Amino acid sequence: MNFGAFFLLGSPELRPADEMYQRVLDWAELAERLGYDSVWFAEHHFSNYGYIPNPLLLAVKVAQVTQRVRIGTAVLVLPFWNPLRVAEDIAMTDQLTAGRLDVGVARGYQPYEFARFGLSMDDNRERTDETLEVLLRALSEDGFEYHGKYYDIPETTIFPKPLQRPRPPIWLAAHTPESFDIAARLGLQSITTNSGRPIEVLEEGWLAFQRSRERYGLTGDADFAVQQQLCVAPTDGDARAQMENFRYAFRMVGNLRAGTQQVRKGFSQPLAVEGEPSLDELFERRTLSGSPATVRARLRQYQSVCGMTALNCTFQLGAMQPETVTQSLRLFAEEVMPDFR
Repeated sequence: MNFGAFFLLGSPELRPADEMYQRVLDWAELAERLGYDSVWFAEHHFSNYGYIPNPLLLAVKVAQVTQRVRIGTAVLVLPFWNPLRVAEDIAMTDQLTAGRLDVGVARGYQPYEFARFGLSMDDNRERTDETLEVLLRALSEDGFEYHGKYYDIPETTIFPKPLQRPRPPIWLAAHTPESFDIAARLGLQSITTNSGRPIEVLEEGWLAFQRSRERYGLTGDADFAVQQQLCVAPTDGDARAQMENFRYAFRMVGNLRAGTQQVRKGFSQPLAVEGEPSLDELFERRTLSGSPATVRARLRQYQSVCGMTALNCTFQLGAMQPETVTQSLRLFAEEVMPDFR
């Protein structure tokens, strides 16, 4: 199994941006030294939920402080990008990261962000599908044309081309059967988030992934990455004490997804969500948190319900102290990862 460190880089305290970026650079450098295979960065806009409006820019900076680790976007929200522009930016980023780029893409889920880009979520799947088709052709073809509903592109070739050929790995964030079908049809890797969700949701996603591969006649090994929140601490009690930060993340996602957020001058209130899990449920069923022994046991449960090939670990949530995140990165690398290599 491969292991990645994922960073949303949000701050309920509205910490200064330069401080947050230095933290993530330090964590990325540490992740490489500890043996992680990859680091990943989210794209979010217009609130303190995330400080990374352009993960490709951060990828180039991270490449300057690392040598080996792969650098991924999780994810680029495709409706926010012109397909030719994002193709050029991906290709240039791949060149500047020495071919270490992985590209995660998705259609987005926050009405708050869409409204501020003047976009509707009603057609975000169609717009994403079209953007993805153009993106894949632009990265790997010369002199292509495209004529669709949203984009009408005359004969075009992008410069530069990506260093990785025919293109960097493209990961489609998927959970629904429709999304897994798109990944299977286009030959993309699949990444599914189980953040804040119980293991039964992961099992459903795995079954949908398998059915999609069968539907398109795909056989053999396939990448299936899982993203999950976790805190590894010396004891279960120490990890349990961090669950308020996990509940903060659950509330932020719930409100931003439902369009019930209250944001003023970029500060988003972590309002309670109807039916939200208790702190005990978050610890016991909806995260991979605990002592190293507990996390190892819970990760084996994940393996028992799906054929996961990678785990992307969300280490930094809410107002976690930097020392807590660093400790979790170390304990996971030293006392959990070796059992699954």
